[in-house]
Amino acid sequence: MRSRRFLKIEHILRKQNMGFGFGFLVYLFASLLVLQRLEMTEAHGKNVEREVYNMISGRNYKDNHLRIHAGRDEYSGKRLHKLDPELNVFFYINELKVGKKMPIYFPIKDPSTSPPLLSREESDSIPFSLEKLPYILQLFSFPEGSKQAKAMKNTLRHCEFPPLEGETKFCSTSLEFMLDSVRSIFGFKSKFNVLTTNHLTKSIALLQNYTILEVPKEVLARKIVACHTLPYPYTVLYCHSQESDNKLFKVSLVGEDGGRVEAAAICHMDTSNWDPEHVSFRVLKTRPGASPVCHFFPADNLIWIPEV
Repeated sequence: MRSRRFLKIEHILRKQNMGFGFGFLVYLFASLLVLQRLEMTEAHGKNVEREVYNMISGRNYKDNHLRIHAGRDEYSGKRLHKLDPELNVFFYINELKVGKKMPIYFPIKDPSTSPPLLSREESDSIPFSLEKLPYILQLFSFPEGSKQAKAMKNTLRHCEFPPLEGETKFCSTSLEFMLDSVRSIFGFKSKFNVLTTNHLTKSIALLQNYTILEVPKEVLARKIVACHTLPYPYTVLYCHSQESDNKLFKVSLVGEDGGRVEAAAICHMDTSNWDPEHVSFRVLKTRPGASPVCHFFPADNLIWIPEV
């Protein structure tokens, strides 16, 4: 028997009339179940900031707009020498070959902690802005200064940051809004698909050595819209798209514990305009423009691509 959430999402997608078959609806729903795994903690807020800005956009914490939780000390050479587990996602493009072994961190969280997925009608009835934060905290019964309040404030700040040059960005508070926004980027008559990192079997270790099993498959896409979860009482996704020569890949992996992962990965081919203090350069021991920077996506990210 299908859950109420499944029936709700199926109904929404059918109304969107995107040309997807029922199998895709099942696939997207499975992705959304994985997507909604955020815990409302300040520590998780740091991980999200690191993931969204440091891994994806080329921004860095020394950017005044982004210095919210962590200072420069968090990414000191001493800290990076030991490597935070979450930083084990970066790699070189020449490492994408069969038999290559590398340590990778794939966060896996309990879906039972998922914040709810609201309909457009529900999300539109709730203010979503820094200006209205006191009212929002009162609405959800979170005291000012609490960890939850700080995480919500950071999410709203991220959503109100201006886009980078050449970037299109938005924060989605409902599935309908996300689909409409993706369609506006690709073209209103466009059909599109979603790519995610999928855990085919249960892995015990979050960080372990993985081996590439097959030749990585490049996914050709003229545009990419990547959506990342942010901590909030209900599901919020930070989505962005940028014209670039990035390369997207599907990578089949097996862990030391036998866990199988079909991972989504991206290689940023031109990093010449990235902040020299970007954490990826320190992890990979490189510099802006010297070589592509690649990273894996966690399972709670959605990567939208237009049909070829």
